[in-house]
Amino acid sequence: MLLYDTEQSDAQLYRNLELIARRAKCKTLAPWFKAYALVGMERKDRLQSILQSMDRLYYEHGGIHLVVIDGIAHLVDGVNDEERAVELIDELFRLSGIYQTCIVCVLHLSPSGYKLRGHLGSEMSRKASGILSVEKETGSPYSIVKALKVREGSPLEVPTLLIGWDAEAGHHTFKGHKEGDDSTSRTERKIVELRSVATQIFEREPAMTYRSLVQSVCDLLHIKDRQAKTYITFMGKHGILRKSEGTPALYSLISG
Repeated sequence: MLLYDTEQSDAQLYRNLELIARRAKCKTLAPWFKAYALVGMERKDRLQSILQSMDRLYYEHGGIHLVVIDGIAHLVDGVNDEERAVELIDELFRLSGIYQTCIVCVLHLSPSGYKLRGHLGSEMSRKASGILSVEKETGSPYSIVKALKVREGSPLEVPTLLIGWDAEAGHHTFKGHKEGDDSTSRTERKIVELRSVATQIFEREPAMTYRSLVQSVCDLLHIKDRQAKTYITFMGKHGILRKSEGTPALYSLISG
């Protein structure tokens, strides 16, 4: 396993590794667990360091089980540099295929909570097999972990996990699923989140055709047409959207 950290100091990364070992109930980390602090390198050199170390360690250990890049935004000069964002994600996608491994990237969400930051986030969303968000739950000591994207599936059907600090263990631990996270509450969550999605879409224009609506849902959530159409049907059934009787039919938001 390879961990590349672009944000923490050497000292903080060392403390983080001690915590990882403790969580794994190990005195020391295995020799095949490699961690690199890249914060002291120039941004233009960080990706090259990742490329070179992956190639060397792949042959040294006979494969790479997992790669984690904590702070992928610090591999480019800015998250809104579209050209560099495309180049970076294409390169990581290529590396994942060459070394037959999973690459996990950490990036902050935009304030809306639905999109990853900038052009870099948009490109990651298009190429990623899955996206998980971790956020502090309002009025609760816990943080929630929920799916924002699941390839060939609906993220709104995935149960919400809870994690919280365990003083005795000295680290965060799994605290179960969100209370009442059954099929009924997942439907309620879907209604709330899709209403938020619809509100963002119809801020730009009060009504739109079905084709435009499908494209808008796809663009906002980075999902395929089939999933977007399923969400639109759901929003119609649960009083989020209305369809006009005219030709062509126009969809608009129901105030709620």
